[in-house]
Amino acid sequence: MDLNYEILQYYAYKKVIKRRQVKGIYEDCTRLQMPVENYMIAKGYCTQVTALAALGEFFCLPYCEMGMLEPDRELLKNVSFAFLRKHKFVPVSRDRRGVLLVAVARPLDMSAMSMISQVYVGPVDFVLVPSVQVDVFIDSIVAVQSTTDALQDLQRAKDKELVDAAMSNAPANLIDRDDDVINNPAVRLVDSIIKEAVPFRASDIHIEPFEKAVKVRYRIDGDLQVRAEFPIESYAAICARLKILSGISIAERRVPQDGRISMTINGTDYDFRVSTLPTVYGEKFVIRVLDKSTFNFTRTELGFTPEENAVIDRILAHAYGIVLLTGPTGCGKSTTLYSFLKEINKPSVNVITVEDPVEYTMSGINQVQVNNKANLTFASALRSILRQDPDIIMVGEIRDEDTAEIAVRAAITGHLVFSTLHTNDAPGAIVRLEDMKVTDYLVADAVVGVIAQRLVKRLCPACKKRGKTTEAEMKILGIDEPVSVFRPQGCQYCNNTGYKGRIAVHEIMYMTDEIKSAVVAGKPVEELRTLAEKGGMVNLWESCKKLVLKGVTDIAELMSMFDD
Repeated sequence: MDLNYEILQYYAYKKVIKRRQVKGIYEDCTRLQMPVENYMIAKGYCTQVTALAALGEFFCLPYCEMGMLEPDRELLKNVSFAFLRKHKFVPVSRDRRGVLLVAVARPLDMSAMSMISQVYVGPVDFVLVPSVQVDVFIDSIVAVQSTTDALQDLQRAKDKELVDAAMSNAPANLIDRDDDVINNPAVRLVDSIIKEAVPFRASDIHIEPFEKAVKVRYRIDGDLQVRAEFPIESYAAICARLKILSGISIAERRVPQDGRISMTINGTDYDFRVSTLPTVYGEKFVIRVLDKSTFNFTRTELGFTPEENAVIDRILAHAYGIVLLTGPTGCGKSTTLYSFLKEINKPSVNVITVEDPVEYTMSGINQVQVNNKANLTFASALRSILRQDPDIIMVGEIRDEDTAEIAVRAAITGHLVFSTLHTNDAPGAIVRLEDMKVTDYLVADAVVGVIAQRLVKRLCPACKKRGKTTEAEMKILGIDEPVSVFRPQGCQYCNNTGYKGRIAVHEIMYMTDEIKSAVVAGKPVEELRTLAEKGGMVNLWESCKKLVLKGVTDIAELMSMFDD
């Protein structure tokens, strides 16, 4: 029996793929000597979760996500993490009857199964989990332990210096020595803090000095969570290590600086964008985490509905014009832009971007980094780009009148231009361009569509709880009869927050002839919104309300999205 072929047939039976695709996928898997589930995930035929459900049924095993399990740490003490990572399994628990539950990603790995039998003499039950989640779980355990050990070593080094200073009657000099720069505990602590952010899905790391201590916080799903604290006396060594890694000046402490760290963590390439800010107690560091290898989002994964995708297809079909994404900082505008560029990037077109900074590098696209010190601004770069025979241009952000005018003129002279603006909704982008002295008729002629975007938290699938709406909630939702909605609870899977991940909600305004005429006539933004909604635009409130009624998010997130 050829296992790859049998699994493919089962995928076709479960309608994960079409039957006509089986032969081509099988030939590719055979040529590449790759398990079929890995190939299908890599090529985008399915996700880890879709593959898991089908594989669980195929192998007649229960299946779940790794985060929904709570492995017994005592069991983990008896095995090597390298061994678990290699064979893709994790011992979870042992019940009163002595049955060992093992989470396994490769149910037919007979060598791993036999090793489990050798280590544990007794009955064993298996549950199927995604392979990548086994790696993430092991990485998180290792990273947390590494950070804890580094903090303890840092404290011991500090205590030893205090004792040595007391014994010699000399003042302790804890932070100003040159060898603090290469202090081993400090080096390990910085590396651990950075590496630990990856399995915790942190988007940013904040390292903040205060009077007596330094706090480390991770931004996870939009919220900051305290991870660690260590003594302020050790901070000079930490600063030096971070500056060395990010290639910024160690001597300069009075002005903000920017740098970058490239690091490979468990075979995956990451970029860490480093920013410093002088405060009264020392320099604060904020590190943005960028995974260079996982930028394969589809529109559906970004939260676009089939109806929204139909409108975007019309927008992207234009040969020229300007497409704008709007929303507050951190709402995923750049990610959505990159997904559009990835989709329309072909060998037959010349795509050039100007960004500040370049967050993801994309094959086949010419990306320009803004450099204000060298007078390479958005506007000056855009002027030069227009002499490079571009078909598609992406401007990271329209910040001033000069950039706005050049971008709009590029759009009406035969180029497809993508850019972002900071506005609260889609119709507001039209007014913002007019505020930047772009004339009404140029705005109407150039703009193809505007997409407003916000991020809301997803409810944790493991602990969300269904309940009927209260009168207050019915009033918020604008309904007359009670309906079932889900509310956050908090569990081990979501770190007791009640939420796991985020999803985007959108408001897409396609520039119809009626809207263009209203723009030229100088109509107010309220009338533009009315015309857009008559043309089929679903506003942000209604888009998020649909997610509430589907149980994806909750009413608190709906309300918080409009607090500002």
